[in-house]
Amino acid sequence: MADEVDGTVAAEFGHPRLAALYDALDPDRGDLDPYLRMAEEFGARRVLDIGCGTGVFALLLAARGVDVVGVDPAEASLDVARAKPGGDRVRWLHGDATALPPLRVDLATMTANVAQQITDPDAWRETLRGAREALRPGGHLVFETRDPARRAWEDWNREATHGVTEVPGVGAVESWVEVTEVNGPLVSFRWTYVFTADGEVLTSDSTLRFRDRAEVEAELAAGGYVLDAVRDAPDRPGRELVFVAHRPGEDRD
Repeated sequence: MADEVDGTVAAEFGHPRLAALYDALDPDRGDLDPYLRMAEEFGARRVLDIGCGTGVFALLLAARGVDVVGVDPAEASLDVARAKPGGDRVRWLHGDATALPPLRVDLATMTANVAQQITDPDAWRETLRGAREALRPGGHLVFETRDPARRAWEDWNREATHGVTEVPGVGAVESWVEVTEVNGPLVSFRWTYVFTADGEVLTSDSTLRFRDRAEVEAELAAGGYVLDAVRDAPDRPGRELVFVAHRPGEDRD
């Protein structure tokens, strides 16, 4: 029987055994390249990485001399991030963007699925508020979300996603994803992981909220942002929307 891990965060991020595997099971992070380029484009020297997970993006920035704060609700993922080379160059915070210490950053980011994982409307509005408060006047917020019109979840099934990954020190790990429910803008799904070495089976349940462009633009305006652009995601052309907004005002520092 599968060992299903409950909690406020998905097990793939919050379960120590799965968090330790996250990078090995998703080794191609070319999706982060556009964010690195935007950090350069905006001259960002201080960055808030919301939903930093195992710290891949935060550490890439830190290696470039950027002052980075990474925040995430999954302690197990933060433990992985802290233990990586250069982990001591990032300020890691356990929590989310709704309760941050005083910050004054040039750029706040939500890469990959982070924005969509905030499914509750009030929590999403509070996240936008928290990010805005952390930004200096003129600072930018950048995040991505899948275009719901493309119905990406229709490919989230065992046949299309099943794979076996050899992980050093762990052995073969079999994994696949299946959708469990589609309820309006909410899509729930379950990842299953089978550890060949000892036969343990872990599952991780998640839900994403699919917001269309008009909805996000309205929420940004209501949150006090100025929308600069909606860009395409180079790694998923025509499938994702990358929102670039800024906190209005002039930084007098």
